[in-house]
Amino acid sequence: MEPARYIGVEGPIGAGKKLLAGRLAQTFKARLVMEKTDDNPFLTGFYRDRKQYAFQAQLFFLLSRFQQLQGLNQLDLFQRTTISNFLFEKDRIFALLHLGEAEIALYEQVFTLLQDRVPVPDLVIYLSVSTEVLWKRIKTRGHPAEWMSAGHIEKLNEAYNRFFLNYEAAPLLVVNASNVDFGADQDHYQHLLREVSGHTKGIKHYIPRSEGAL
Repeated sequence: MEPARYIGVEGPIGAGKKLLAGRLAQTFKARLVMEKTDDNPFLTGFYRDRKQYAFQAQLFFLLSRFQQLQGLNQLDLFQRTTISNFLFEKDRIFALLHLGEAEIALYEQVFTLLQDRVPVPDLVIYLSVSTEVLWKRIKTRGHPAEWMSAGHIEKLNEAYNRFFLNYEAAPLLVVNASNVDFGADQDHYQHLLREVSGHTKGIKHYIPRSEGAL
């Protein structure tokens, strides 16, 4: 079965979305759209003083994500599969965590103006990972998000779970990715490919089988 034309891979920091999106793009010979995070000029200030720089950093991310995804409208999504490692809506998850009340009100106005101008994926893959595993990965891999506390990671993970609990914009495949490495484990990856190719509507939860069940 052919994969969806536009697949969005999502998950909190440390979930493995970049790795999975890259591998899916290689498998399907797809166009890969990777989130740009290193060119935000307010990020250094945000790490130093979140309260002072949160709005500037978040607005930059919002516009950057918008520009990346709006560009897909200029491409022929019907001729080639596209894989991205982020959804436009993910920006709002971070905004609601980091911004003050007045900043959120202004942010929501900008977000609403832009939201309908980006394409909606034909399939979304959400990598669900426990907070404990996320924290371990961030610390052991030297992730840029090392500035975050364990409590902040927990709040972020809870916010992601709440968002996808009510997600209805596209078919959703929720993958329990706490104990699997789709980059290293070929069997798990092949099972996931079948789920990705076969899921076309609604929400489906996928738990990778243990090694003994493969």
